[in-house]
Amino acid sequence: MSDQNKYESRQVQEALQVLIHLGGHEVNGLKPSEIGKSLNLAAHRMTRILANLRLAGVAEEIPESSRWRLSPRIPQIATAMLTELDKGQRKLDETKERFTKHPH
Repeated sequence: MSDQNKYESRQVQEALQVLIHLGGHEVNGLKPSEIGKSLNLAAHRMTRILANLRLAGVAEEIPESSRWRLSPRIPQIATAMLTELDKGQRKLDETKERFTKHPH
């Protein structure tokens, strides 16, 4: 086994695939069977993966339809990331201004 694959986990990779697959279906969600069929995952795997994504707070079941979607935690992470990038850009802009300012 190469060093690159030394820490690879099939279960983690499947969960990440499901998480990514849920993106863009926040309004109506997806049935577990739809996700499983798209990703070629058995029903028992989908049950386990969705339960773990719920436990992690990144996916939720829509009670009235038994469909699944991303939880608000994902956009919260994205918003925090964009906020941090904006802070970094402001800091770079301030530094650039300091170094390009002509002395009097």
